Amino acid sequence: MKFSNMVEDAMQKEWIITNGLGGYASGTVAGSNSRCYHGLLIAALEPPTNRKTFLAKIEERVLINEMYHDLSCNQYKETIYPKGLDYLKNFEPKPFPKWNYQGENWKVVKNVLMPQKENTTLIYYKNVGDQTIDLELHPLYSFADFHTTFQENTETDFYSEFSENSFKTYAKYGAQPFFTAWSKGIFTENRSWYKDIQLAVEKERGLPDSTDYYRIGYVTCRLKPDEEIILSFSVDEITKSVAISQKYKKTITASEDFYSPKNEGFYTDLLASGKQFLVYRQSTQSDSIIAGYHWFSDWGRDTMIAMRGLTISVGDQKASKSILKTFLEYVDQGMLPNRFQDNASDQVEYNTIDATLWLFVALYEYHQRFADTEFMEQNSSILQSILQAHLDGTRYNIHVTEQGFLYGGQAGVQLTWMDAIVDGTVITPRIGCPVEINMLWYNALQIYKLFCKKLNHELNHEFLEVISSFEVNFSKYFINSEGTLYDVIVPNTSADTSFRSNQIYALSLPFTVLNQAQQKIIFEALKYKLWTPFGLRTLAEDDAQFIAVYEGNQWNRDHAYHQGTVWPFLLGEYYQAFFKLYGNSEENRKRVVDELKELRAHFYVENGLHCISEIFDGALPLDGKGCIQQAWSVAAILKLYADFELHTIDSNSI
Repeated sequence: MKFSNMVEDAMQKEWIITNGLGGYASGTVAGSNSRCYHGLLIAALEPPTNRKTFLAKIEERVLINEMYHDLSCNQYKETIYPKGLDYLKNFEPKPFPKWNYQGENWKVVKNVLMPQKENTTLIYYKNVGDQTIDLELHPLYSFADFHTTFQENTETDFYSEFSENSFKTYAKYGAQPFFTAWSKGIFTENRSWYKDIQLAVEKERGLPDSTDYYRIGYVTCRLKPDEEIILSFSVDEITKSVAISQKYKKTITASEDFYSPKNEGFYTDLLASGKQFLVYRQSTQSDSIIAGYHWFSDWGRDTMIAMRGLTISVGDQKASKSILKTFLEYVDQGMLPNRFQDNASDQVEYNTIDATLWLFVALYEYHQRFADTEFMEQNSSILQSILQAHLDGTRYNIHVTEQGFLYGGQAGVQLTWMDAIVDGTVITPRIGCPVEINMLWYNALQIYKLFCKKLNHELNHEFLEVISSFEVNFSKYFINSEGTLYDVIVPNTSADTSFRSNQIYALSLPFTVLNQAQQKIIFEALKYKLWTPFGLRTLAEDDAQFIAVYEGNQWNRDHAYHQGTVWPFLLGEYYQAFFKLYGNSEENRKRVVDELKELRAHFYVENGLHCISEIFDGALPLDGKGCIQQAWSVAAILKLYADFELHTIDSNSI
């Protein structure tokens, strides 16, 4: 991927690598930081949360023939400096981020890697030219929660204890220490602040957009042709040069092995992208899924939806089982947690009505894929208690109506996936009986019924009565005069006529109450009103509440979040419904691959490279918005490719 002299392009495109703990390294292709979330070592101190930025970036200089050539790049208020893009010839995002710099008579390659299950970043430089060069490397440090910018202050003095080829640093008294080490070269202490670096994306988002970084000193190293230097930055002590080299070789081999020539292609790249979300949760000593990078933690709803593509469909039983166990342990009052906070000591949040219901779908698909009856047996009582809690009534006025529908909601609380809230105001409150919640409720009942049959358990008669009532009443209450579905109803009181993507779940989930004719009417309406190559709109364009563009400060962005904004993860449900209704023929599979080509191009060359964005604008969905790498966006496409073997007919490449 070439970026020579394409300043704006390279400063907008982003890369990310992760460490399986919730930590990561990320930045722009240009080497400049445009977010507070960018940095070369964002460590998860309480995996996968409590993330802090330790290493912001490195300022790099090549000295040859008594002339300096700066490779780095920063955005200041009035200028871009240095302008290392003048030397950037190309960038390769896989199997790890790789930069190729070239001047008139010199060439340098740079790699960034993260060993798995460690809060460590390794940065590698190699002289691939014909002449000896001197390399000067200036690490710039930060010490801030990754949600915030870092500013010069008197408290953080970056006290350091120096050794031969490493030093240990405390950003401030009593802070978590971190280690800087290098495989060769000389370190010169030379302290200074780098002030007022501008973060363009944060400015667009209406957030603090100026940050400071701190330099302790710099490493100089003379490199003959084919010689290299490796820098290590870690919260764990790695000081011996041989250990640094060994760790680098082990990490690079693991990265390269995944991309053998026989594994080339979009599906393989999706698999690698999907692995970035799998993390270890320290508090439960089990696996979990980060909802999105850069800023999300592991959320119940997102995890239950995303794991269907990230672990179940691709055959990773171990991770699937571990994730399910993690969340089953946190069931409380019949509810799954929606969010683990960024600090493990904070309270777990239970403000979700659908995460618990998605648990049943995930368990159903887990059993379909792995036939793990023993696991179903072990957790059968928990599933029964969940359903019973909903029948008895639980938090947030969640209860079952006389029609068999699931009702939930109260003022000031966001319970469904359309959960934007600004200054205590829920933008799409959806109090009552939302359509997707009720299809999930029906599926939860049917799935539990199926499990009882397989396990020879007696099914609670009350559950059967609710199923019967639901089946009798759903069409009567939810189908409107056009044959599509109301978004939210309050039985015998009100019906929300907004045409939203939520009704896709009446078609895509394992169990439905609609006949095929009814389903096709809904599908064709969804296709006509909401489908785009990047996802489904959350609201029809002819609705007075439709917002065409997702932009501005948090108030503006959250008001647009579910009012027409396009979500890629809904394509998974859309095409699941398509295959169920129109058949899994080769012709239909080719059609789906063809319709996904624009999203595939986005994956490779737009926004986050080898990423799928969280959302797109509702009117003209072109550029990715929200976070650059969203778990259920990647998972939805990965699940389609795995379930319907789309990779066997996808001969296209980017």
